[in-house]
Amino acid sequence: MRLEFELNGRRTVVNIPPGRRLLDLLREDLGLPGTKEGCGEGECGACTVLVNGQPTLACLALAAHVQGTAVCTVEGLAQAGELHPLQNAFIEHGAVQCGFCTPGLLMASYALLQKNPNPTRHEVREYLAGNLCRCTGYDQVIDAVLSAAKGQRCP
Repeated sequence: MRLEFELNGRRTVVNIPPGRRLLDLLREDLGLPGTKEGCGEGECGACTVLVNGQPTLACLALAAHVQGTAVCTVEGLAQAGELHPLQNAFIEHGAVQCGFCTPGLLMASYALLQKNPNPTRHEVREYLAGNLCRCTGYDQVIDAVLSAAKGQRCP
């Protein structure tokens, strides 16, 4: 099956077998390992990517469903070798420890800031409820998102 879509701002054309998960397409076929497989059941959020700006769990999405869409992965946040302000805020606020959940948290946070550039602490907590982190704790993540909201730039 021929699949055409925009990936991190670039037109992408691939041939995939039917039933291929978006997660496997990104990691195995396209060499983008930032998107992680945590639970494989849509419960942890580690595989969150944006499809047409909407948070999507790549472990549950069929690759065929991104035909004609725009997909953004964590690799697409950095531009011209510079980290996105959200990525910098995660570093500055200690919102990264083991890093396994970080790509999903970043993508969900980015989606939130696109919808609501000035969220409250409660809104951030609610929006990130589907992303699990066992190391860092959520206060640092929420602080990072609120900090980035003050000076974010969009790729």
